[in-house]
Amino acid sequence: MRQELGRLGPNAAMGDLLAAWEPAVGAEIARNAQPARFQRDGTLIVHCKDAIWAFELQSRASEIRGRLPERPPLRFVPGPLPEPAAAPAPAPAQEPPSVSPEGRRKAAEIAAAIDDPELRELVERAIRSSLG
Repeated sequence: MRQELGRLGPNAAMGDLLAAWEPAVGAEIARNAQPARFQRDGTLIVHCKDAIWAFELQSRASEIRGRLPERPPLRFVPGPLPEPAAAPAPAPAQEPPSVSPEGRRKAAEIAAAIDDPELRELVERAIRSSLG
């Protein structure tokens, strides 16, 4: 497979580089700068959110380069970034487990020693949930 990808030129190594990018630069930089392509001379072009990020990261290029596999020369430029991954859908709310009449009685019995009625109800519900 690497032999076939080698026919694509320098951009064949993008997969390995993309996998190493966030661990090498950290989450904050990865949100604001992403590798885009290799030039023919092997320089990695990194698209940044804006010119400020590009300037800042260009000043840290040698530090970042040292953390990347193959240590390619880097050039940071403003450019389009990939869309962030969609947040996973929230899990559907689960029905509370059903509690037997014996479990309800046991929960009420344990919580009965609590004087505060609001706290007693909360503790009783927690006990019922754990018994369910």
